[in-house]
Amino acid sequence: MPLSVQQITSRMTFRQLQVFKAVYQLQSYSKAGELLGLTQPAVSSQMRQLESALNQPLFEYVGRRLFCTAAGERLALSINAIFTELSNLQTDLAALKGQVAGDLRLVAVNTAQYVVPYLLRAFLDLHPQISVSVSVVNRAAALQRLNDNHDDLVIMGMVPADKPLASLPFLNNELVPVVPAGHPLLKKAQVSAQDFLDSELLIREPGSGSRLALEQYCQQQRLNLQVTMELGSNDVVKQAVIAGLGVAVLPKISILSELALGKLHIVPLEGFPLRRSWCVVHPQAKHPTPAMQAFLDYVQQNIRQLEQVVANAAS
Repeated sequence: MPLSVQQITSRMTFRQLQVFKAVYQLQSYSKAGELLGLTQPAVSSQMRQLESALNQPLFEYVGRRLFCTAAGERLALSINAIFTELSNLQTDLAALKGQVAGDLRLVAVNTAQYVVPYLLRAFLDLHPQISVSVSVVNRAAALQRLNDNHDDLVIMGMVPADKPLASLPFLNNELVPVVPAGHPLLKKAQVSAQDFLDSELLIREPGSGSRLALEQYCQQQRLNLQVTMELGSNDVVKQAVIAGLGVAVLPKISILSELALGKLHIVPLEGFPLRRSWCVVHPQAKHPTPAMQAFLDYVQQNIRQLEQVVANAAS
């Protein structure tokens, strides 16, 4: 006989539903345990209890791969609806108290990850009921996530003009040419941009915003871009320059401590720094949640203060 609603609710817990949601999304007991701070046996135990409560298998192994059963797929739909309603309840209860609450999913391109802490510090003081998660990806991945409407807001530069995106510029992103301490270019009275580019240039992978900015500049100035090595993040590029593998054009905000310690030096070049703007971006058709709107309003109202905070950090 089918279980009654009273039987279902008395047999299962919200913790079991939370664990199921993690296993379903990650397709792994061990990864779900890492996400929730549980051991794999604890995750397995929660799932066995839930399966027992529902009298249905929810997951099955075929070979070494974990698959969700038909009952599990149906449960996943219900759990998504339950957690969506709980999020709406949190927002509505906070609104009754004159507060903004809810989840805010931010994505930052690799370069912008250095800016996000400055954005969030005062924002979370104003809105402690908002729960923020931040993912860091490269520009190509950020554009794909915007296309898929995967997140609430994306923080990036170089916003494409041919896509239906709403963009709020809020801070300059200075890209500066840097070399390690003792580099021969530091001994020259004058260095051309081409001299710098020919000095074993280290660069980000295709799809990176900082790489695109440099490529566009070189194309405009008819400079020859000779790449010695492609690397997957600004931090790796930075460490490679410090190690003496070459030179690079990097976001100034990402190398402040290295400049202060003398590990890196900015080479004065005509046309540099390259200046781009960081922007908060979302699809034009997206309807902002209260948490999204609060963040957009905060950024727009505090642009000058943010500029001053970052300037103080750079000085």
